[in-house]
Amino acid sequence: MTESKSMILGCAGKSLTRDEIRFYRNECPWGFILFARNIGETEQIRDLVAAMRDCVGRADAPVFIDQEGGRVQRLRPPLAPNYPAAGALGALWRDDHDAGTRAAWLMARLHAFDLLRYGITADCLPVLDVPIEGASDVIGARAYGKEPRAVIELGRAAAEGLMAGGVLPVMKHIPGHGRAFADTHFELPTVDASIGELQRHDFAPFRELNHLPMAMTAHVVYSAIDRKNPATISGKVIEKIIRDEIGFDGLLMSDDTSMKALSGDFPSKAAAILAAGCDLVLHCNGVFEEMAGIASRTTGLEGKSFERAERALTYIRNRDVADETEIRAEFASYFDAAA
Repeated sequence: MTESKSMILGCAGKSLTRDEIRFYRNECPWGFILFARNIGETEQIRDLVAAMRDCVGRADAPVFIDQEGGRVQRLRPPLAPNYPAAGALGALWRDDHDAGTRAAWLMARLHAFDLLRYGITADCLPVLDVPIEGASDVIGARAYGKEPRAVIELGRAAAEGLMAGGVLPVMKHIPGHGRAFADTHFELPTVDASIGELQRHDFAPFRELNHLPMAMTAHVVYSAIDRKNPATISGKVIEKIIRDEIGFDGLLMSDDTSMKALSGDFPSKAAAILAAGCDLVLHCNGVFEEMAGIASRTTGLEGKSFERAERALTYIRNRDVADETEIRAEFASYFDAAA
């Protein structure tokens, strides 16, 4: 078996092409990610997931998806119910803390039921960003609220719900995307808040949940820390803030390298991400030439990164014995998710 490389890759369609199969076998990404373009019907998804794992010869190769609820939800009816956005959970929490927290756990536990049905073992959730007024709507209702306490409590419940169901949670976008006034899919935002304000507001949820197994970076410049580089490629942000200030020693993946916030060619992006201290490079859009560029500068997963990856996988080996019908009925008492 080829050594796993420090990357997570997507694919172009609903099944792997011959070129993709050959490429994955040669390059051996640590994990894969699915998007809406990859989603058809039940057996097709299972077959695609199985084919990805077969390429790398690892039955435990994690397969990721963005299944948040609201507008960011890759599996839709009839494959999975439509779930409310995090903001709706936050509204419930503001009325009744216990009810909101319970609903967040239940919804994440239902995500785990939904995802494992197709062999998907990792969810890019919870969103721990704390938006401010006027910020880009790229986060918006994806956030649990505009106060750190709501984000901490509901984010913790969501992560615990996923882990109870044997699904790996990925908190995002560390160290905080809530002040960004631009959509990082299209441009690079700069945040000019003081370090003190960032510590009190933006970093707080990540610091409180720093025990979680995985996190995804923000393609955001924090001028108080590094005026030149976004967090994803900033050694200062990763070492001084994410690792030291926030205290996160889990597996750190970049946000998508195909987003426009990061400039340069794909080999350069991959090299910069790993040099800054990220453990994994994420590439999502399935464009073959771009993936090849990423792979050309991506190294084998080793040292502390390997240890973090192995530790993260332990979170998806344990499941509770919750009854899905009961969980769905209880969640329906809070929200009427579509069938």
